[in-house]
Amino acid sequence: MTVQPIRLFGDPVLRTAAEPVVDFDKELRILVADLEQTMADAPGQGLAAPQIGVGLRVFTFNVHDSMSGHLVNPVLHFPDDEEQDGPEGCLSIPGLTFDCRRKANVVAHGQNMWGDPITVEGTAMLARCVQHETDHLDGVLFVDRLDAETRKAALRAIREADWAGGARPVVKVSPHPGAAAGR
Repeated sequence: MTVQPIRLFGDPVLRTAAEPVVDFDKELRILVADLEQTMADAPGQGLAAPQIGVGLRVFTFNVHDSMSGHLVNPVLHFPDDEEQDGPEGCLSIPGLTFDCRRKANVVAHGQNMWGDPITVEGTAMLARCVQHETDHLDGVLFVDRLDAETRKAALRAIREADWAGGARPVVKVSPHPGAAAGR
């Protein structure tokens, strides 16, 4: 296990859709261990492979120290249309938090690091985390889901952040149903 540097807003890897995992080998298990260690060191509640520069569809999560694990090749399903608003931040956008609308309930199907099928069902913070990390795998950041006014404030704050390095913010539209398009 190695703590890896976390890629920051402006790094192109964060805007590139990750490739599906096809090899469930030792390298994947090392990647999952590195994600877990880096997430714990940050500390964070979730971390996706693109955030450490790896373009594969895998993420780890640890919500409230009670719901933890990893998911490979996630596919999300939403059992209802209930939504939640709440503060959201990102290890790739350090120090900034904004209210973001997400689905309140999620069912994520995927695989573990051994290739076995698994399902993660989440509500509240776990639902938010699973959606956030899956967005990373699609090259989408949480600022892309904010309503227009909040997005404008977020992009201004990012430009002014000490870590930003003058990167011009890029905004994508989430490919997931219920995205904040037009909000």
